[in-house]
Amino acid sequence: MLRGFATISFWADDLDAAKRWYSELLGIEPYFERPGPDGRPAYYEFRVGDYQHELGLIDARFAPGGPPTGSAPAGSIMYWHVDDLEGAVERLLSMGAKECEPRTERGHGFVTASVIDPFGNVLGVMYNPHYVEVLASLR
Repeated sequence: MLRGFATISFWADDLDAAKRWYSELLGIEPYFERPGPDGRPAYYEFRVGDYQHELGLIDARFAPGGPPTGSAPAGSIMYWHVDDLEGAVERLLSMGAKECEPRTERGHGFVTASVIDPFGNVLGVMYNPHYVEVLASLR
């Protein structure tokens, strides 16, 4: 039923600041932009990684159900494979992200961590040996 990751959406109150932050993090500009009904930018989309997955940044005014409440961020965590987990976390923190979950050994070579980006979204990173094996088998 689930065929693969298509798009992950992150919400931001300050969409232009989110665009700049993710452009710096990813080293690319979004390839797609859509205005809202008022003509202001409402959505930016990046193609990321080995499979060109979609990362969408959406103005928080369009978030279903409104912004999360409480002290912890809401929602799911999407983990992105990284070759250097410590380096990735260090870079994210240096860019203003806050630690959500520290480096955690998950067993069998899987290691995860997550941060909260400056816009309240949880960004997970993982060293995943299975990802490396699958990628090698496709090349």
